[in-house]
Amino acid sequence: MLAMREQADLRSYNTLGITEQAERLIEIGSDRELLAALATAQAGGWPVTILGGGSNVVVSGPLGGLVIAMRSRGRRVVQRTADRVVIEGEAGENWHDLVNWSLDLGLFGLENLSLIPGTLGAAPVQNIGAYGVELQEVFHSLDALDRDTGQILRFECADCRFAYRDSIFKQRPGRYVILRVRLVLQRHGRVRVDYAPLDSAWADTGLRRADARVVAALVCRIRRSKLPDPAVLGNAGSFFKNPLVSPAQLEALQASYPGIPHYAQPDGRYKVAAGWLIDQAGWKGWREGPVGVHAMQALVLVNHGGARGEDILSLARRIGEDVAQRFGVTLEMEPQRLG
Repeated sequence: MLAMREQADLRSYNTLGITEQAERLIEIGSDRELLAALATAQAGGWPVTILGGGSNVVVSGPLGGLVIAMRSRGRRVVQRTADRVVIEGEAGENWHDLVNWSLDLGLFGLENLSLIPGTLGAAPVQNIGAYGVELQEVFHSLDALDRDTGQILRFECADCRFAYRDSIFKQRPGRYVILRVRLVLQRHGRVRVDYAPLDSAWADTGLRRADARVVAALVCRIRRSKLPDPAVLGNAGSFFKNPLVSPAQLEALQASYPGIPHYAQPDGRYKVAAGWLIDQAGWKGWREGPVGVHAMQALVLVNHGGARGEDILSLARRIGEDVAQRFGVTLEMEPQRLG
């Protein structure tokens, strides 16, 4: 029998620490429990919201129907060869704990993605990335429930339609529930340290031999120096995507801002640093009542206590409008809006 809570406080279910209520909430730990929860919702005619770690959402109102919190656990090695290892984890596994486990196994591939908040099941939705590495580069496959058909499907990398902070699971919200994810990691890898400021931190170590654990420690140190701990100061991590611009747009921006950080993309466009744009517009460290922009990282919007979801979204809109007016660049928010 599943334990269902009514009028559940969602503050501890989202890293922004926004207090809203779920009409009903169930925590599930297995495929069987998920199917039972969905059947209960269908019988009651309730809409369903799936929550992972709540690290990439803005709850902007009460959630009606049924909220299902994914709390399935388990991780394992499913394949080994001389060069690579395929690991598998349940959707509710904590992402950073999984990264540390892979390092304990002596594997390469996840070190640059250390300390990203959230769960393993949520990672493919956003195609999480940091310091020059994206999830799709280590992705093997996943199992997901298709709520339209009731079938459990296997998704290979091409099926996921990964793009920058995007996937089929984000494009079709609510249709698929990710159950477990498999990643392919290297036994004898090379570290990726060519992404600022990680490159200078690595150079300072003086190391020549690849060491994934050292890279992970450096990433954690850099992230902690710039990003607030959600347990201390509510936030959803990077709030805006780095915008992609054409070569002509970049040239126009460089004419006025020669130092604008930019990174060439395979499709010929350039990724421009959203945090730099927001900082140049004067928003870094800004605060009004319970909401603000983090003093160390302009990409992070924070809840100083008592903020509502609409307060966060209103601030995001104002920042986006200002950046568009100043630079002619459109910012797109990363988190999903709920409520």
